[in-house]
Amino acid sequence: MNPLVSILMPAKNSATFLADCLQSVINQTESDWELIAINDHSTDESGQILADFAARDERIKVFTNEGEGIILALRLAFSKSEGELITRMDSDDLMPPKKLEILSQNLRSAGSGNIALGLVEYFAAEPLGKGYKNYEQWLNKLIEKGASFDEIYKECPIPSPCWMVYRKDLENCGAFKSDKYPEDYDLAFRFYEGGLKCLPANQVLHRWRDYSSRTSRISTNYKDNLFLDLKLHYFLKLNRDEKRPLVIWGAGRKGKVIAQKLSTLKHPFSWVCNNPQKIGQRIHNCTLEDISSIESYNNPQIIIVVAGPDDQQQIQDQLHQKSLKPMIDYFFFC
Repeated sequence: MNPLVSILMPAKNSATFLADCLQSVINQTESDWELIAINDHSTDESGQILADFAARDERIKVFTNEGEGIILALRLAFSKSEGELITRMDSDDLMPPKKLEILSQNLRSAGSGNIALGLVEYFAAEPLGKGYKNYEQWLNKLIEKGASFDEIYKECPIPSPCWMVYRKDLENCGAFKSDKYPEDYDLAFRFYEGGLKCLPANQVLHRWRDYSSRTSRISTNYKDNLFLDLKLHYFLKLNRDEKRPLVIWGAGRKGKVIAQKLSTLKHPFSWVCNNPQKIGQRIHNCTLEDISSIESYNNPQIIIVVAGPDDQQQIQDQLHQKSLKPMIDYFFFC
């Protein structure tokens, strides 16, 4: 018998999509699973739908969130789970039929210390925005190479409902004890901190539904500045070399936020950009310099907050020519 897979699924007001989601779990080719569904005080028909499915399939176990919010729901779900292998599900998404089979096979073959991943595919009733397609392509490109952590400071590189780990590895990384939002990005950083390895994948194993009222779109827990808080927190903790000067490259909105946070922390930094209207200005206790001044710094670490893909590629080419290495010498924060 294969190890039991525990699927942790918070659910809040997702009645429109919930039955399809639950049916996609039931349709899995891997049968050794339990679904721990946490009703997060839904005001629609979600609670009844969960109860109906649980009455028909004993592998589905439903509880009511003792607090409120996805972190407490995940914490409760994990405490009620019994599986050796742990994965996540969102109550408005869909599982392709072989998702659990493939993830569990890949993880068992590789053993503990690894994260099994799958490619993801966005879908929606309305045409998807360019940003979602770009994120999907970026995410899948990293997953295909088993290189998700190579660009962890850009965006969350681990799709929150499409990973699987051994229970003991999740516990070693702090599981859901952290109160930090965005909770999926924080967990990805803790997987990275814990030294887990991302297994390459080449099949779509999760269908991510997008719609205007999706929680990640409307909740204040997913504000852009919270992402920047996490990036800077883990960069200073995990990748910052205090013996080297720190330089911010870029003076747009995100650059200003990072500069403000470093200034508040009294963490020394220099700041460069190529905007002649900003060069020479003193902002957040730092005078902006031309990007050419980077040459004057001895072995700097560089936080790059330039958003345009073409500009990023040009910067990366320049730094590569100087034999600087990503995730050691420079870090893209957008």
